[in-house]
Amino acid sequence: MSKILVTDDDTAILELIKINLELMGHEVICAENAMKSYALLLQEKPDLVILDVMMPEVDGFTLAQRIRNNPDFANIPILMLTALGMLDDKVKGFNAGVDDYLVKPFEIEELKLRVRALLRRGDSLLPSLAKPEIYAIGDIILDPDNLSVTINGKSVKLTPTEFDIINILMQHNGQIVQSSVFLKEIWGYAEDDDVETVRVHVRHLRAKLEKIAPGSKYIETVYGGGYKLNPEPNKQKH
Repeated sequence: MSKILVTDDDTAILELIKINLELMGHEVICAENAMKSYALLLQEKPDLVILDVMMPEVDGFTLAQRIRNNPDFANIPILMLTALGMLDDKVKGFNAGVDDYLVKPFEIEELKLRVRALLRRGDSLLPSLAKPEIYAIGDIILDPDNLSVTINGKSVKLTPTEFDIINILMQHNGQIVQSSVFLKEIWGYAEDDDVETVRVHVRHLRAKLEKIAPGSKYIETVYGGGYKLNPEPNKQKH
Protein backbone atom coordinates (compact mmCIF):
# COMPACT_ATOMS: atom_id res chain seq x y z
CA MET A 1 0.00 0.00 0.00
CA SER A 2 1.28 3.47 -0.91
CA LYS A 3 0.60 6.78 0.76
CA ILE A 4 -0.69 9.46 -1.65
CA LEU A 5 -1.09 13.18 -0.95
CA VAL A 6 -3.83 14.84 -3.04
CA THR A 7 -4.13 18.64 -3.19
CA ASP A 8 -7.10 20.40 -4.78
CA ASP A 9 -9.32 23.28 -3.67
CA ASP A 10 -12.36 21.50 -5.14
CA THR A 11 -13.62 19.28 -2.31
CA ALA A 12 -15.81 17.22 -4.66
CA ILE A 13 -12.77 16.26 -6.77
CA LEU A 14 -10.79 15.54 -3.60
CA GLU A 15 -13.46 13.14 -2.41
CA LEU A 16 -13.75 11.46 -5.82
CA ILE A 17 -10.01 10.86 -6.02
CA LYS A 18 -9.76 9.76 -2.39
CA ILE A 19 -12.51 7.14 -2.74
CA ASN A 20 -11.10 5.64 -5.93
CA LEU A 21 -7.49 5.54 -4.77
CA GLU A 22 -8.54 3.96 -1.47
CA LEU A 23 -10.40 1.31 -3.45
CA MET A 24 -7.04 0.58 -5.11
CA GLY A 25 -5.63 -0.07 -1.62
CA HIS A 26 -3.78 3.20 -1.08
CA GLU A 27 -3.74 5.47 1.94
CA VAL A 28 -4.91 8.92 0.82
CA ILE A 29 -4.22 12.24 2.55
CA CYS A 30 -6.06 15.34 1.32
CA ALA A 31 -5.30 19.06 1.38
CA GLU A 32 -7.40 21.97 0.12
CA ASN A 33 -4.50 24.37 -0.44
CA ALA A 34 -0.76 24.43 -1.07
CA MET A 35 0.27 25.54 2.42
CA LYS A 36 -1.58 22.68 4.10
CA SER A 37 -0.29 20.30 1.44
CA TYR A 38 3.35 21.18 2.12
CA ALA A 39 2.82 20.83 5.87
CA LEU A 40 1.33 17.36 5.32
CA LEU A 41 4.22 16.51 2.99
CA LEU A 42 6.72 17.25 5.78
CA GLN A 43 4.68 15.27 8.29
CA GLU A 44 3.51 12.27 6.27
CA LYS A 45 6.29 11.78 3.65
CA PRO A 46 3.98 10.35 0.95
CA ASP A 47 5.00 8.08 -1.94
CA LEU A 48 3.17 10.20 -4.54
CA VAL A 49 1.85 13.76 -4.76
CA ILE A 50 -1.17 14.68 -6.89
CA LEU A 51 -1.81 18.41 -7.13
CA ASP A 52 -4.02 20.95 -8.83
CA VAL A 53 -2.62 24.11 -10.42
CA MET A 54 -5.23 26.81 -9.86
CA MET A 55 -5.44 27.21 -6.09
CA PRO A 56 -5.75 30.35 -3.92
CA GLU A 57 -2.61 32.08 -2.60
CA VAL A 58 -0.05 29.53 -3.83
CA ASP A 59 -0.53 27.70 -7.15
CA GLY A 60 0.46 24.15 -8.04
CA PHE A 61 3.47 25.17 -10.15
CA THR A 62 4.98 26.98 -7.16
CA LEU A 63 4.23 24.07 -4.83
CA ALA A 64 5.84 21.59 -7.25
CA GLN A 65 9.00 23.74 -7.42
CA ARG A 66 9.11 23.95 -3.63
CA ILE A 67 8.85 20.17 -3.35
CA ARG A 68 11.60 19.64 -5.91
CA ASN A 69 13.87 22.18 -4.21
CA ASN A 70 13.70 20.26 -0.94
CA PRO A 71 16.32 17.47 -1.17
CA ASP A 72 14.28 15.30 1.21
CA PHE A 73 11.44 15.13 -1.32
CA ALA A 74 13.27 15.36 -4.64
CA ASN A 75 12.50 11.69 -5.36
CA ILE A 76 8.73 11.84 -4.85
CA PRO A 77 6.76 11.50 -8.11
CA ILE A 78 4.38 14.40 -8.80
CA LEU A 79 1.23 14.15 -10.92
CA MET A 80 -0.28 17.49 -11.89
CA LEU A 81 -4.06 17.43 -12.26
CA THR A 82 -5.47 20.58 -13.84
CA ALA A 83 -7.87 22.18 -16.29
CA LEU A 84 -4.92 23.99 -17.91
CA GLY A 85 -4.32 21.74 -20.89
CA MET A 86 -2.36 23.86 -23.35
CA LEU A 87 1.14 22.76 -24.37
CA ASP A 88 2.69 25.81 -22.67
CA ASP A 89 0.96 24.83 -19.41
CA LYS A 90 2.33 21.30 -19.62
CA VAL A 91 5.83 22.57 -20.31
CA LYS A 92 5.55 24.93 -17.35
CA GLY A 93 4.52 21.98 -15.17
CA PHE A 94 7.41 19.82 -16.35
CA ASN A 95 9.79 22.74 -15.84
CA ALA A 96 8.54 22.92 -12.25
CA GLY A 97 9.56 19.30 -11.75
CA VAL A 98 6.29 17.50 -12.40
CA ASP A 99 6.59 13.90 -13.62
CA ASP A 100 3.21 13.57 -15.33
CA TYR A 101 0.29 15.81 -16.29
CA LEU A 102 -3.40 14.90 -16.47
CA VAL A 103 -5.96 17.37 -17.81
CA LYS A 104 -9.40 17.89 -16.27
CA PRO A 105 -11.99 16.62 -16.90
CA PHE A 106 -10.41 13.19 -16.65
CA GLU A 107 -11.56 9.60 -16.59
CA ILE A 108 -11.01 7.76 -13.31
CA GLU A 109 -9.45 4.81 -15.14
CA GLU A 110 -6.92 7.16 -16.74
CA LEU A 111 -6.04 8.56 -13.32
CA LYS A 112 -5.55 5.04 -11.98
CA LEU A 113 -3.25 4.18 -14.88
CA ARG A 114 -1.12 7.28 -14.25
CA VAL A 115 -0.93 6.53 -10.52
CA ARG A 116 0.15 2.93 -11.16
CA ALA A 117 2.82 4.10 -13.62
CA LEU A 118 4.28 6.61 -11.17
CA LEU A 119 4.22 4.21 -8.22
CA ARG A 120 5.92 1.38 -10.07
CA ARG A 121 9.29 3.10 -9.60
CA GLY A 122 11.60 0.53 -8.08
CA ASP A 123 9.22 -2.37 -8.68
CA SER A 124 8.76 -2.23 -12.44
CA LEU A 125 7.89 -5.21 -14.58
CA LEU A 126 9.60 -3.58 -17.54
CA PRO A 127 13.18 -4.83 -17.98
CA SER A 128 14.46 -1.46 -19.17
CA LEU A 129 13.16 0.21 -16.00
CA ALA A 130 14.49 -2.41 -13.60
CA LYS A 131 16.78 -0.63 -11.17
CA PRO A 132 20.02 -2.50 -10.42
CA GLU A 133 21.91 -2.02 -7.16
CA ILE A 134 24.57 0.04 -8.94
CA TYR A 135 24.75 0.47 -12.69
CA ALA A 136 27.83 1.87 -14.43
CA ILE A 137 28.71 2.47 -18.08
CA GLY A 138 31.70 4.56 -19.13
CA ASP A 139 31.87 7.71 -16.98
CA ILE A 140 28.32 7.28 -15.64
CA ILE A 141 27.28 5.58 -12.40
CA LEU A 142 23.61 5.30 -11.39
CA ASP A 143 22.53 4.86 -7.78
CA PRO A 144 18.84 3.80 -7.66
CA ASP A 145 18.61 3.99 -3.87
CA ASN A 146 19.35 7.72 -3.95
CA LEU A 147 18.04 8.39 -7.47
CA SER A 148 21.36 10.01 -8.32
CA VAL A 149 23.91 9.94 -11.12
CA THR A 150 27.66 10.28 -10.63
CA ILE A 151 30.09 11.36 -13.35
CA ASN A 152 33.81 11.43 -12.65
CA GLY A 153 33.22 11.57 -8.91
CA LYS A 154 30.59 14.32 -8.95
CA SER A 155 26.94 13.49 -8.18
CA VAL A 156 23.57 15.09 -8.74
CA LYS A 157 20.06 14.10 -7.62
CA LEU A 158 17.50 13.22 -10.29
CA THR A 159 13.73 13.19 -10.32
CA PRO A 160 12.18 9.72 -10.76
CA THR A 161 11.43 10.49 -14.41
CA GLU A 162 14.94 11.77 -15.12
CA PHE A 163 16.36 8.64 -13.52
CA ASP A 164 14.16 6.41 -15.67
CA ILE A 165 15.21 8.24 -18.84
CA ILE A 166 18.94 7.82 -18.25
CA ASN A 167 18.37 4.26 -17.02
CA ILE A 168 16.66 3.36 -20.31
CA LEU A 169 19.42 5.07 -22.30
CA MET A 170 22.06 3.12 -20.37
CA GLN A 171 20.19 -0.14 -20.93
CA HIS A 172 20.33 0.57 -24.68
CA ASN A 173 24.00 1.71 -24.39
CA GLY A 174 24.71 3.72 -27.53
CA GLN A 175 21.64 2.63 -29.45
CA ILE A 176 19.00 5.12 -30.56
CA VAL A 177 15.96 5.18 -28.28
CA GLN A 178 12.82 6.52 -29.89
CA SER A 179 10.67 9.01 -27.98
CA SER A 180 7.83 6.48 -28.28
CA VAL A 181 9.84 4.05 -26.12
CA PHE A 182 10.09 6.56 -23.28
CA LEU A 183 6.40 7.46 -23.60
CA LYS A 184 5.33 3.84 -23.42
CA GLU A 185 7.69 2.55 -20.74
CA ILE A 186 7.79 5.51 -18.36
CA TRP A 187 4.35 7.05 -18.73
CA GLY A 188 2.33 4.28 -20.35
CA TYR A 189 1.32 6.65 -23.16
CA ALA A 190 0.52 5.71 -26.74
CA GLU A 191 3.62 5.92 -28.93
CA ASP A 192 2.29 8.93 -30.86
CA ASP A 193 1.31 10.87 -27.74
CA ASP A 194 2.87 14.08 -26.44
CA VAL A 195 6.53 14.00 -27.56
CA GLU A 196 7.09 17.37 -25.86
CA THR A 197 6.83 15.49 -22.56
CA VAL A 198 10.03 13.63 -23.39
CA ARG A 199 11.82 16.71 -24.74
CA VAL A 200 11.30 18.75 -21.58
CA HIS A 201 12.48 16.00 -19.23
CA VAL A 202 15.53 15.24 -21.40
CA ARG A 203 16.38 18.95 -21.40
CA HIS A 204 16.32 19.04 -17.60
CA LEU A 205 18.36 15.86 -17.39
CA ARG A 206 20.97 17.30 -19.74
CA ALA A 207 21.18 20.46 -17.62
CA LYS A 208 21.91 18.39 -14.52
CA LEU A 209 24.59 16.36 -16.30
CA GLU A 210 26.11 19.58 -17.62
CA LYS A 211 26.22 20.90 -14.05
CA ILE A 212 28.52 18.10 -12.88
CA ALA A 213 30.33 17.58 -16.20
CA PRO A 214 30.51 20.96 -17.98
CA GLY A 215 30.93 20.81 -21.73
CA SER A 216 30.28 17.08 -22.00
CA LYS A 217 27.47 15.85 -24.25
CA TYR A 218 26.32 12.58 -22.71
CA ILE A 219 22.88 12.54 -24.34
CA GLU A 220 22.72 13.09 -28.08
CA THR A 221 19.57 14.01 -29.97
CA VAL A 222 19.08 12.01 -33.15
CA TYR A 223 16.84 14.26 -35.18
CA GLY A 224 13.83 12.43 -36.50
CA GLY A 225 14.78 9.44 -34.41
CA GLY A 226 15.16 9.96 -30.70
CA TYR A 227 18.08 9.97 -28.26
CA LYS A 228 21.18 7.96 -27.55
CA LEU A 229 23.71 7.83 -24.76
CA ASN A 230 27.40 8.58 -25.21
CA PRO A 231 28.86 7.30 -21.91
CA GLU A 232 32.36 8.61 -22.68
CA PRO A 233 31.91 11.80 -24.73
CA ASN A 234 35.41 13.11 -24.04
CA LYS A 235 37.16 9.93 -25.13
CA GLN A 236 38.58 10.17 -28.64
CA LYS A 237 37.24 7.67 -31.09
CA HIS A 238 39.80 5.72 -33.16
